[in-house]
Amino acid sequence: MKVYEPEENLELPSLDILTFLFDWCARAKEDTQLHVDAANPSNSVIKAEARGISKRTAHVLRHDYGIGSSGSGEDVVLCTSSGSPFLPVLFYSVVNAGGIFSGASTAFTVGELARQIKDSDAKLLFCSEEFEQNTIEAARQCGIPQNRILIIDSKTPKRWNLIQSSNRKPALDLQAGPMLDRCHINNREEQDRTTACIIYSSGTTGLPKGVRISHLNLVACNVCCMNVSKRYLDRIARERPNEPFHFSTIAHLPMAHVAGIAWYTLNPFYMGGTTYWMRKYDFDSFIEYQKRYRITVQFSVPPIWLSVAKSPNVTDHFDSLKVAATGAAPMGLELGKEVSRKLGRSRTIISQFWGTSETTGSITGLDWDVSDTTFSVGAAFPNTRLRFLDEQDRDVQAGQPGEVLVGGPIVCQGYHNRPDANRDSFVDGFYRTGDIGVSKNGLVYIVDRKKELIKYKGLQVAPAELEALLVSHPSLIDAAVIGVPDPRDAENEVPRAYVVVKPGMDASEDEIKAFVREHLSSHKQLRGGLAWLDEVPKSASGKILRRELRLRAANELKTAKARL
Repeated sequence: MKVYEPEENLELPSLDILTFLFDWCARAKEDTQLHVDAANPSNSVIKAEARGISKRTAHVLRHDYGIGSSGSGEDVVLCTSSGSPFLPVLFYSVVNAGGIFSGASTAFTVGELARQIKDSDAKLLFCSEEFEQNTIEAARQCGIPQNRILIIDSKTPKRWNLIQSSNRKPALDLQAGPMLDRCHINNREEQDRTTACIIYSSGTTGLPKGVRISHLNLVACNVCCMNVSKRYLDRIARERPNEPFHFSTIAHLPMAHVAGIAWYTLNPFYMGGTTYWMRKYDFDSFIEYQKRYRITVQFSVPPIWLSVAKSPNVTDHFDSLKVAATGAAPMGLELGKEVSRKLGRSRTIISQFWGTSETTGSITGLDWDVSDTTFSVGAAFPNTRLRFLDEQDRDVQAGQPGEVLVGGPIVCQGYHNRPDANRDSFVDGFYRTGDIGVSKNGLVYIVDRKKELIKYKGLQVAPAELEALLVSHPSLIDAAVIGVPDPRDAENEVPRAYVVVKPGMDASEDEIKAFVREHLSSHKQLRGGLAWLDEVPKSASGKILRRELRLRAANELKTAKARL
């Protein structure tokens, strides 16, 4: 077995996640503003307030709804909500009560929401008011009474509450209500086996599965994955003592996404700074908040960075940005360069992080002030082990691509109630990421998803490489590539591109195909043709919805055959 180890490993504090956040993370002081409503900055919470609110809310969850009464890490509380500074505090509250927090996508239909409620065996439901009717109907389908639904009311500063859906009465008294003290989990084995949250992910195949993330996973997520930030802050303190760095970021990805937990809910403690919460993402507000609050650190996904690069409306909005990171889907070098020209007066270089829900977020990354002209996804984080396997599960030779497997304390407990998926996805303590990568000179490069690779005459074609090239074309603002059957050879797949043209621009199919021929080898050409879209279908986390494109391609091929 060939295992790639990081240069540095760290000692993890033996703490549950809330003790880690509220007592161990020294950068966040008692008066540090942790969470702020971006639309109304007076609607905010400091660390001391977050502690009290979470304890009072936890008391209600335990004594009125039984969350945690059978032991920690057993009862799931499912939340469907727009962004607000109360949302992360509800996460702390659920965990404080001994429950398991699980976020649901705000884009879910009633049927999709009911599926997650059933699969997670949720005992209590939170939702913001705009999702109440869908939540009531989904609960009805799952046999959950309406008195187990609480409406999140976070609009009035210092008067947050949970409203009982069944009778419209407030459930909380955040001024004088009793508090539930945390039950500290001091044993490392118990921290490892106690689930704190469940994030739903499609993993490498199939319908979404619940990823069980433990207290240990969440602590490791900060200590190991954010070690790059610690080194950055230490260097600033040493080299520029008169230029203190203040962490601030915009929360625009959902709490159903691992970024909502790791970047927005945990990091403000570890970094001692502020998350500004958007109620609902829209691009114009996102860039306006960057400028208004002089944001210093921003993690986002490629579609949003693509908009930053291409939009003429982005001028000085990102001038204050010191750190920019991208993840959740691949980004090409040329797009990275184009984005960077809009950041920090062209002095901030965007870097790629790579990770999965199953690894509690990032697996690899670069130091925040390091420029990588090869545009890798960085080096493995401390305490993280990597393997690269071929299709027969054999270790590949150094420098050769293979499916990346990950081991270490960031790897989740496994999938919720899915022993079959656990057998398929976890082997010898490693998680199969489904990503094809290669290690060179200590850095990792992700080629593409294993299941997305197109095989043409025995050669692999990575859609991500073609997509990165296509979006660098001056007339295109977005692109997606899938494999379709080769009409001349049933044993082969050929690449087919779906592209979005910039407003006011024009580009012919012949022109774009010639552009690809100029830059890529013969087996990577668009033999499956080219089609035009108004918008590439993507998930909330920025992943291309290739299943939709495959259905579209199949219908297009049927129509074309019918015309013959």
